[in-house]
Amino acid sequence: MKSKPKNDYLKYWRVARNFIQVKYNLSEPDLEMLLFLFSEEYFTRKKYKEYEKLFSWDTDRFYRLMKDGWIENFQQRQHRTTALYGITYKASRVISSLYKKLNGGEYPESQQSNPYFVKTNVPYTHSLYRRYIKKINDSIKQEQRHSLE
Repeated sequence: MKSKPKNDYLKYWRVARNFIQVKYNLSEPDLEMLLFLFSEEYFTRKKYKEYEKLFSWDTDRFYRLMKDGWIENFQQRQHRTTALYGITYKASRVISSLYKKLNGGEYPESQQSNPYFVKTNVPYTHSLYRRYIKKINDSIKQEQRHSLE
């Protein structure tokens, strides 16, 4: 019998990732970049480009992330100093929400908070994810009841 990992964070990675991508209209590479930048308090364009080399080619990604409010300029470039950037409060909240879900947090089940719970004019995959999210939430609630006993 295989030993179970102590922390099974990635069990529902697909569900959590898709939820964040659909809710916030983020591509997978954009989300992965924000995950990297989340742990960087401030970063330079050089640091950004260094990691971006691992992604598919998208020359507009940095400017799009800035325009869409995911990255902000903290320090303008002046004479000999380089510009410093950081993720916005919005980006920080989204990534924290993703980590919370990966750590066993519940998913919202309202139409306003979860795009998978909108029932009109949506792809079939939304209903599949909706059912699975309900299953995950039920499992979380059951686990919480057992821990209270």
